[in-house]
Amino acid sequence: MAQATAKPALFTYKGTDKRGKKVSGKVTAPNEAAVRAELRRQGVVPVRINKQLQLFAARGKITAIDIAVFSRMMATMMAAGVPLVQSFEIMGAGHENPAMQNLILAIKTDVEGGTALADALAKHPLYFDDLFVNLVTAGEQAGALETLLDKIATYKEKTEAIKKKIKKALFYPASVLIVAVIVTAILLIFVIPEFENLFQGFGADLPAFTRMVIDLSNFVQAKGWLLAIMIGSAVAAFIYVKKRSRAMRHLLDKMMLKMPIIGAILNKAAIARFARTLSTMFSAGVPLVEALQSVAGATGNIVYEQAVLTIRDEVSTGQRLARAMEDSDMFPNMVVQMIAIGEESGALDQMSAKVADFYEDEVDAAVDSMSSLLEPLIMAILGVLVGGLVVAMYLPIFKMGAVV
Repeated sequence: MAQATAKPALFTYKGTDKRGKKVSGKVTAPNEAAVRAELRRQGVVPVRINKQLQLFAARGKITAIDIAVFSRMMATMMAAGVPLVQSFEIMGAGHENPAMQNLILAIKTDVEGGTALADALAKHPLYFDDLFVNLVTAGEQAGALETLLDKIATYKEKTEAIKKKIKKALFYPASVLIVAVIVTAILLIFVIPEFENLFQGFGADLPAFTRMVIDLSNFVQAKGWLLAIMIGSAVAAFIYVKKRSRAMRHLLDKMMLKMPIIGAILNKAAIARFARTLSTMFSAGVPLVEALQSVAGATGNIVYEQAVLTIRDEVSTGQRLARAMEDSDMFPNMVVQMIAIGEESGALDQMSAKVADFYEDEVDAAVDSMSSLLEPLIMAILGVLVGGLVVAMYLPIFKMGAVV
């Protein structure tokens, strides 16, 4: 039975170089013997070699931005003529994220052992999806890996920029409303009871609005913990079902697309990702039907994903892409016409890129516009919530002043 390949670990070393100068650094290798062999190759005589604890080495989270930077650095170093394995060594040893160090140097170990780069990346599907692996495969087969890595880096950077815009569009109003709820809860739990104690000495009936707010405060104080548990359980159950139910995600995505303001942004973002992915895949020489499979998963919305899969099925039977897109009723006429021109002129990748550029700019403008529209609306909501509580507490005082 073949012996399993040891998992790469991070080693630190201290030693002297050929000139007797003290040097130190980090190396990732399966074992200490491999570290010594690597140091001999570099002309370093090791004095001390220490293996870092796996707990420390694995700390950190790998983000999509890390993968985009990885792609860009790979493309840059290959363009500069740096060998593939040495590129991995440079990036792995110099990366600040220990988890990313482990990932890069694990790929380096596989490549050094004779594994194709695409196959080495495919062993880490959490970070390198089918689209990434397919593009690298196409680059290796065509002898244009440097060019394809550059396209991947550009694609990753563009798609992450779109995601950031979407998060910005959703995060701002959500965060302000959460702050409003927290402030309201603080007022109900700590401030309103003080006013209630003050009003007990008035010896008069309180206004209905004030009485309602005090009753709400008493309820929150008595049952607030139960209410918090119910809300937390409902949110946890919602997240659980959403992650495991495709039907639920489809319903939510469909509802989001139809929401005012935000729905328009999400539609434009899905079209931008569709066009950007199609352009990247097609320019890499990936067949259209196969490319559409990856495009479907990259749209970021199940409604668009199902529409693209239907388009793929129609294209596989000989239907033109533009006609299949038109039949789906998911794409504006301008997008369909530009794709049709790209098909007829043999420049589908270029026309798709133009569509992506246009809709990425549209998303930028729409997010900025939405922020401007939401600011006064959010201020009004905050004013109603907080101002309403303040007015409710001062109504009895105003009433008493009028009587006096």
